Amino acid sequence: MKKIAFIFLFMVLLVTSNIPSASAQCAMCTVSAEQSVKNGNTQGKGLNTGIIYLLAIPYLLITGMGILWYVKFRKKNTDQVFNISE
Repeated sequence: MKKIAFIFLFMVLLVTSNIPSASAQCAMCTVSAEQSVKNGNTQGKGLNTGIIYLLAIPYLLITGMGILWYVKFRKKNTDQVFNISE
């Protein structure tokens, strides 16, 4: 179990170490973000960071549910193996 957790943590750190900037906003948001960056504001960067957070959270939740399902399924199979051999 510790090995799986270590591999998972390593993969998460590897993926999040180089996150590209998101640039897929609607036309009005893109213009607003570009104008604010030209004027010295950092609202565009904050907008892109918010999009990354909104994109990442569902994937993290699905990954966590998959890990929980795998751990429970694996435990059930090992219990069945021991019951059959007795």
